[in-house]
Amino acid sequence: MLYINTEDMERFINPFSDVGFKRIFGQEDTKDLLIDFLNDLLVNERIITDITFMDKEILPVFKGFRGAIYDIYCTDSNGTNFIVEMQNGYQTYFRERALFYLSHIITRQGSAGGEWHFDVKAVYGVFFMNFRLNSIPHKLRTNVILADRETHEQFSDKLRFIFIELPSFTKQEDECDTNFDKWIYTLKNMEILKSIPFKDHKKVFKKLEKTVDLASLDTEERERYDESIKVYRDYVNTIDSAKKEGRKEGEENKQIEIARKMKAEGLSVGVIARLTDLSMDAIEKL
Repeated sequence: MLYINTEDMERFINPFSDVGFKRIFGQEDTKDLLIDFLNDLLVNERIITDITFMDKEILPVFKGFRGAIYDIYCTDSNGTNFIVEMQNGYQTYFRERALFYLSHIITRQGSAGGEWHFDVKAVYGVFFMNFRLNSIPHKLRTNVILADRETHEQFSDKLRFIFIELPSFTKQEDECDTNFDKWIYTLKNMEILKSIPFKDHKKVFKKLEKTVDLASLDTEERERYDESIKVYRDYVNTIDSAKKEGRKEGEENKQIEIARKMKAEGLSVGVIARLTDLSMDAIEKL
């Protein structure tokens, strides 16, 4: 008889998968979860009371670029636009792509017909990143605005980027002081949690727990999720393999450079081979 230890089984969906991310933030009947997250993200800045999901086909499409990008496009009751994305792998032109996305939404506002006097509605880009963005200080949240270079005063509030660097979040459950911290902790650890934390302080997390419970998925939803998680894990494995190969190649190149210097100093091929683990044939060819 086969015994299954149910205590070791995953209880909740993986929010970094396409289906998981959209189940939390991209459904009409759970839009209060997205509203709560955005309000915690923008606390003391704006209050969102309702949102309308927009057809994300309005967003520009990049061939060969969307395999690991999960995005949601919505507007609030004041007409403010929000693009919310999960990006699992580093992209060379990720920042430029984000700029293009948000600029695209701004320029579309001028094509509605009739007399339009550049009454631009604000566009926010919220980018979850399951990687570290190069060339900037590594921190959980990077806020980008249009501002004067010298005075740093905001020039316009119509374009806003918020990059959330998930690997930079290292807090434990008891260290989460803000509601934003609680969201990030829960999302980052969801797949290994046995219950959703913070429900006593955040009532909406009771609904979150029901939404992300794998047992709540019907057969069709579970099939879509399983396929989605397979795609996600295949992608992560591909990235991990590429990193390992890169490290291996880098180490080999380092050893070759060391061997070349040793050879220039007159050390014997045998000694160099013993110290670098390179073959004698390879050393002789240097």
